[in-house]
Amino acid sequence: MDRLAALLQHFHLRARIFNSGPLCEASRYDSTDGIGHIHLLKKGSLRLQVDGAPDRLVAEPSLIFFLQPTGHSLVPGTEGAETLCGNFSFGSARNPLSRALSGPILLELAQLDGLSRTLELLFDEALIDRCGRQAAMDRLCELLIIQLFRHLMDSDEIDVGLLAGLADPRLARALIALHDQPQAPWTLAQMASEAGMSRARFAAAFRETLGQTPGDYLTQWRISLAQSLLLEGRPTDWVAQAVGYSGPPALAKVFRQTLGLSPTQWLKNSD
Repeated sequence: MDRLAALLQHFHLRARIFNSGPLCEASRYDSTDGIGHIHLLKKGSLRLQVDGAPDRLVAEPSLIFFLQPTGHSLVPGTEGAETLCGNFSFGSARNPLSRALSGPILLELAQLDGLSRTLELLFDEALIDRCGRQAAMDRLCELLIIQLFRHLMDSDEIDVGLLAGLADPRLARALIALHDQPQAPWTLAQMASEAGMSRARFAAAFRETLGQTPGDYLTQWRISLAQSLLLEGRPTDWVAQAVGYSGPPALAKVFRQTLGLSPTQWLKNSD
């Protein structure tokens, strides 16, 4: 049961390492739609300043992860900070993975045994300027993010958001079914049956964990998937059928309710 397969198939992870080495001065990272950030502190210390939150001192080798666009700054400590920083996206600002965590993640590298080999390779690539260095670092960063998702789902460290839902064996069965079969005529009873729960218990657990109703999540998933397919050049009538709507008029109605635009208008604005 691959909990990430459909998400990563439809929303393509792209990462880019843009800084490696000493952090010589305070660095600011603004909030940009669809762009997350990942920072690795290899040595030294720094102060993490997140907009609207108290400062945090990071004094051990650590991973700092912003899945959602969040304004923040890194300020090196008196002894300096050796860092590796990157940004990433999933191809669409509205993709479900961008809302999978409710806030930033700060983890010491010593806690991340399952990521240690990738971290070692990433640090080694950053050390020497060799052929293909940038591409190698970028691909390793993408692998690191996928492994981080696995770690967060398997470690019970999060209790709200899509990854928390995928960490729950019952909710995960329903979510995987929705992701794999968006075209199916889903009802609350059918979703609850996939989870092996009563309708009332399923609806309550889903809303408590993901912060929205199953029906709202299904609509968002279908619209996000439709956007991805439209960007691939698929015709509107094919997209409508693929994501569970009877035809272009039905898809356009939900698009307008959700985004305030028809699929054609949205596609034109995304160019």
